[in-house]
Amino acid sequence: MSNNIPEIEELIKQFSKLPGLGPKSAKRIILKLIQNKENMVKPLAKSLATVYKNVVRCNNCGNLKISTNKCICEEVGKFDKICIVESLADMWVIESANIFKGYYHILGGNINSSEKNDNKNLLIDSLIRRIKSNNLKEVIIATSATIEGQTTAHYIEDVIQNDKLKITKLAQGLPVGGEIEQLDDGTLFSAFKNRVPVTGD
Repeated sequence: MSNNIPEIEELIKQFSKLPGLGPKSAKRIILKLIQNKENMVKPLAKSLATVYKNVVRCNNCGNLKISTNKCICEEVGKFDKICIVESLADMWVIESANIFKGYYHILGGNINSSEKNDNKNLLIDSLIRRIKSNNLKEVIIATSATIEGQTTAHYIEDVIQNDKLKITKLAQGLPVGGEIEQLDDGTLFSAFKNRVPVTGD
C-alpha cells in the first residue's frame, strides 16, 4: 500500500503499537486516513497536538487533567471512599458502569511479582497522603485478579493498614486472572456489591 514511502511505513509502525491493532489493521486505518486527509487527518493531527500539549497525568491521583487546571482530586472532603485501580482504563469502565461514587486513585501499573517490590512508578506515597488528608472511611482495592494485580493489592494492604480504616477488595464475580477493563457491567457490579474486608485474608 505504502510503496515503501518512509513516512507511511513509520505511521503504520506507530499505529501497530496501539492495543488491539496489528500491522494489517493499522494499514487499513492509515489508508482510510490518507483517503480523507482534509476531513480526518487534519483534525486528528490537531487534536493529538492539543492533547500532547495540554493534557498531563496528575501526580497526586494519577488521573488526566489539563495542565493549567486543578485536578478533581483536589476537592478534599467530598467523599468518604476511595477506589484504587491499576489504570485509567479500569477507572473508565467502573465509571461507565455507574457503580461507585467516590474518589479514584490510579496507580499507573502494578507490581510485577517476579521482581522486587519496586513502586517508584506507582503513586503509593500520594495514596497514603490522600487517605490521611481526606479522612476516608473505606479504601476499595480494585486491582485485577492477575498475579501482578494481587501482588499489588497485598502490598497496598500492608502500607495503608489502619485500624480506623475499612479496607475492602472486589469479591464474587471477579474471575481468577481477570482484568478489570475486560469485565462486563454485571460482573463488575457483583464484584463491587459483594466486596469483602481484606483483614484476615
